[in-house]
Amino acid sequence: MNTEKDLSPLTPTIVRSLNDKMYEKRKVAALEIEKLVREFVSQNNAPLVKCLIQVLSQEFALSLQPHSRKGGLIGLAACAIGLGKDYTIFLWELMDPVLKCFNDPDPRLRYYACEALYNIVKVARGAVLPYFNQVFHGLSKLAADPDPNVKSGSELLDRLLKDIVTESDHFDLIAFIPLVRDRIYTHNQHARQFIISWLSFVESVAVPPILVPLYQYTVNPILCKFSMTVLHALYFIGVLDEVTQLTAMTWVREFVELAGRRLLPFAAGILAAALPCLGCDDPKHIRDTASVCNQNLMKLILPEDDTDGSLKLPTFFNSFLIVDPVVCCRKMELDIFGIVEVLAQHLCHSSTDTRIAVLRWIYNLYLKTPRKVILNDLEVLAEIASSPAGQSDEVQSHVTAGNDCSESNSSIRNGEQSPFVLATNSYFQRFLVRLLQRFGSDPRLLQKRGAFIIKHLCLLLSAEGIFCTFSTILQSESDLRFACSMVLSLNAILLTAAELFELRSQLNRLHTPESRALFSCLYGSWCHSPVAALSLCLLAQQYPLACHLVHSFGDLEVTLEFLTEVDKLVQLLESPIFTYLRLQLLQSKRQPDLLQTLYGLLMLLPQSAAFHLLQQRLRCVPDPQLLSPWNDEQSSPSSTTDDTAGLLLRFHEVQAQHRQARRQQNAIRQSPGPEREGMCLPPAVRN
Repeated sequence: MNTEKDLSPLTPTIVRSLNDKMYEKRKVAALEIEKLVREFVSQNNAPLVKCLIQVLSQEFALSLQPHSRKGGLIGLAACAIGLGKDYTIFLWELMDPVLKCFNDPDPRLRYYACEALYNIVKVARGAVLPYFNQVFHGLSKLAADPDPNVKSGSELLDRLLKDIVTESDHFDLIAFIPLVRDRIYTHNQHARQFIISWLSFVESVAVPPILVPLYQYTVNPILCKFSMTVLHALYFIGVLDEVTQLTAMTWVREFVELAGRRLLPFAAGILAAALPCLGCDDPKHIRDTASVCNQNLMKLILPEDDTDGSLKLPTFFNSFLIVDPVVCCRKMELDIFGIVEVLAQHLCHSSTDTRIAVLRWIYNLYLKTPRKVILNDLEVLAEIASSPAGQSDEVQSHVTAGNDCSESNSSIRNGEQSPFVLATNSYFQRFLVRLLQRFGSDPRLLQKRGAFIIKHLCLLLSAEGIFCTFSTILQSESDLRFACSMVLSLNAILLTAAELFELRSQLNRLHTPESRALFSCLYGSWCHSPVAALSLCLLAQQYPLACHLVHSFGDLEVTLEFLTEVDKLVQLLESPIFTYLRLQLLQSKRQPDLLQTLYGLLMLLPQSAAFHLLQQRLRCVPDPQLLSPWNDEQSSPSSTTDDTAGLLLRFHEVQAQHRQARRQQNAIRQSPGPEREGMCLPPAVRN
């Protein structure tokens, strides 16, 4: 450059510094330019500012000399900083020469251009959006630049531009779409990452025009394999645009038909995409396509999948399952845990068709993969029962239908000691422990839906196994109040549920070692509730033990809750369940313990409706004179069988624990509050 040429308003000193090889001297010149611009702005001298920008652009930034171009770039950035808020009319004149330098063969010049544009954009902020396409075009080139410094600078500019788009309400998405569409076919890895980052940035905005090239982009073998293609298609099923949704659903349907069992690792993701579409009312063809896809996917699951050591893929969240395609290609196994999680997430779906499809999936998994699904599908049934969606008559009818179909598996339903039951005892334990924990943490669930959950579990599995496992767990329950509440609930279900008729029949006649073991197992935890223990003895016709229990009630704390439970028991004695007991009153001479028990209950009750009801029943006994008087020597625990003595001892031990727990609670309530010392006790935490 000819330094003698008139480059006013630049001084000769600034001109020499801008052309210098040393960066520090060019930086000093930039500071001087910034001062000049501020002076011009303060004087409102726009023509001089425009002249200065033109000189920096034509004579420096677009010069043939590398050092002059570097000086021009830093000078233009200094102009933008000096202009401050008055940049508007000069913005494109500042940006245009800088953007042209993005194509410079010298990587250092490209870096300085990126730096200059960063400073200009930082000053202008939202005002650069009218020139977004030009900036995006330049950035897309720098993103694929082989020089790491240039790439680093472009990333800073990219983040700044995204921040500006986020802040502004005037981002032109329509103009942005062609930019993505034109660049989505690129083979450069870094350019693809740049495009994907911007797609992710605007993912909340519907972009139908770029979907077709995006689909073609996903099948490019350079980028990814078949697995990623499936995942992209699943993602677009959730798009609101109907054409896009149908196209993606059709793709997935074809994938399932063509790839078959190779798609098992993606079954959870496909289900999550297809199940909501089953509830689509308009257009119908989306629902039909999703239904075919759902049925074909269900057919892929075989009994051979019910093996140990399944591949545990990452869990599913929202509507997109992210998995490692390398892992999937290495081991194609059924992701049972992901499937069950998806089913649980769609139990409260607004569409009845979707909820019915969930139930069909549960039943299909139960038939084909019982070992794997035994723990997980029970949790789903608990979700069905506890959710408002599960209260739908149509949904419950499908639950019942599924249970009726499962009658063919009699070894499971009837509680036979089959290898399957023996192999899955640990699953029973784990599930029921978790179910009890849930009941303990949510008493409303136990109160409102607990009976429904437990009854349907007994239909699906072995009622004897369910109750015995519950009893075993509750025997070691540290929260005695919850244990008592849970036992009362189980006892009410046992005495009233039609689904437990076989279990009641087994307890009603303790003629076999198995039935006696069942009674002993239940009695161990039923002792948490005196009235529940008594009702179990009456159900099992253990009248001597029942008589001893009633007489021991005199040593207990008689509370309103206790009397309420006695009242309920008296009402139950008038129900068809205890018909055999009322008939046995005709043989009062042979059943003195039964009469003693009933009269004991009568003496415990205040003169309420239950008192008069039981009194009327006892008046119907043919000859009350035949009732043998209570004799401590004849009927003391020491003279009874060893079993009865042990059962009585168990009852007294459990009730002693309850008395001790109540005393501790009363002591805590009656103790002076710690507030006097400026302290507060933490809330009680249930172990």
